[in-house]
Amino acid sequence: MEKTSEKQEFPRRERTQIMTPKEAAKYLGFHLVTIYRLLKKKEVPAVKIGGQWRFKKDILDAWLVERMGKG
Repeated sequence: MEKTSEKQEFPRRERTQIMTPKEAAKYLGFHLVTIYRLLKKKEVPAVKIGGQWRFKKDILDAWLVERMGKG
């Protein structure tokens, strides 16, 4: 008698990576000071949570593509 697995297959959800300013700077290839300068000028998409800036990787990707198109 063969045992069949009743394991359902669900598509994996992509986890949205949340980054600190330091991680975002490294990811984008920017200096950390540049990230803070962009934050001050409200030119980079980020949110302040509990007094600390956070970035969503997928939103940064879209922002970077948009900026590349403007050049």
